[in-house]
Amino acid sequence: LTRRTHVNDREGTMVKFLKANKVVVVLQGRYAGKKAVIVKNYDEGTSSRPYGHALVCGLATYPRKVTKKMPKKKQDKHSRVKTFIKTVNYNHLMPTRYSLDVDLKATVTPDALENATKKTAARKEAKKVLEERFKTGKSRWFFTRLAF
Repeated sequence: LTRRTHVNDREGTMVKFLKANKVVVVLQGRYAGKKAVIVKNYDEGTSSRPYGHALVCGLATYPRKVTKKMPKKKQDKHSRVKTFIKTVNYNHLMPTRYSLDVDLKATVTPDALENATKKTAARKEAKKVLEERFKTGKSRWFFTRLAF
């Protein structure tokens, strides 16, 4: 009798969990410790970046605390966010269990990073979208600053 050994069909393949709309924490660079959401992922890399990376859109500054007794103008000022758009190596991203179902694909595109004016316009559009999401009160965790 010969014993058959079990061969794993998916040997060497990893589960792809860094998908679009996944919330990540940026670990390195200017925006280290900031939360971001993956807009587009490149698992195999590109010719210019031959490694796994992702186009992310995140919060450079988080909204401040808002209370009911604040005047409307102050509430609006405290609800402001500042966004950033960046391509980041997978090694410098920490995935979280959260995902943010916002549609940033139309505003934040890979060609928006090509020149400064396109990038600024995309960042402003993303700012509008994320501020609207904050005002609805959904995804509270994404809009709170990481305290460490």
